[in-house]
Amino acid sequence: MASVQELKNIASQVRRDIVRMVHAVNSGHPGGSLGCTDYFVALYFDVMKITPSNWNMDGKGEDLFFLSNGHISPVWYSVLSRKGYFPVKELSTFRKIDSRLQGHPTTHEGLEGIRIASGSLGQGLSVALGAAQAKKLNNDNTLVYTLHGDGELQEGQIWEAAMYAAHNKIDNIISAIDVNGQQIDGPTEKVLSLGNLKAKWEAFGWHVLEMDGNNMEDVLSGLKTAKAATGKGKPVMILMKTEMGKGVDFMEGTHKWHGVAPNDAELEKALLQLEETLGDY
Repeated sequence: MASVQELKNIASQVRRDIVRMVHAVNSGHPGGSLGCTDYFVALYFDVMKITPSNWNMDGKGEDLFFLSNGHISPVWYSVLSRKGYFPVKELSTFRKIDSRLQGHPTTHEGLEGIRIASGSLGQGLSVALGAAQAKKLNNDNTLVYTLHGDGELQEGQIWEAAMYAAHNKIDNIISAIDVNGQQIDGPTEKVLSLGNLKAKWEAFGWHVLEMDGNNMEDVLSGLKTAKAATGKGKPVMILMKTEMGKGVDFMEGTHKWHGVAPNDAELEKALLQLEETLGDY
């Protein structure tokens, strides 16, 4: 189990990977990826029960993770490779022709760690609930984790799945929402206000927790509390407050870096703020 400082060091390298990947092809989504880095690192390097060397689609006896807002694939690819699912050098193929690392995660390339294609927002929770129910049917006591964007909650399918989960007492799932207040067209408050998310999810029958997604200690504590809340008849939801573009000062707090890659000068400036801790690919 990694120490908090080790996790922070991994997160710094992952953030370097993210900005380098999107810069190399002048394409991708750095903002949300940077904001969710601490969550991904904590999940894969401390919290989840996983064996990357023995990865398979079924994941029996292992915790599963589903990324619903698939456009933040850079952070997921970086973490998967740094954890050992596939070679780190493969990050250099991101979004290139015939790469397994497509802009949105897909399955037909056979990339280890990816179990569903995602990017069509609103679908991930439904898939994850099916996987969670399958675990129950198989007497598999491991957990299912999901991540969603806050703008994604404007999709109706999310709320259909929310009702289904509570009705069926699917209590082996821990979902998280990246509450950064930004989406592709601007602040969520201006595009379509989400209102009181805690009250909404509680009204839908979920056990709701909150945490600071950019504070490693709080992420670890929040995920530990979430795990303790499973198995009690309610699905678990974490409202995770983050800053879009976290770690790169000129990218923070604005939707402008939702899907824009840094140019050469911006990349250089970004990398000066992110320590190389594990070695660049």
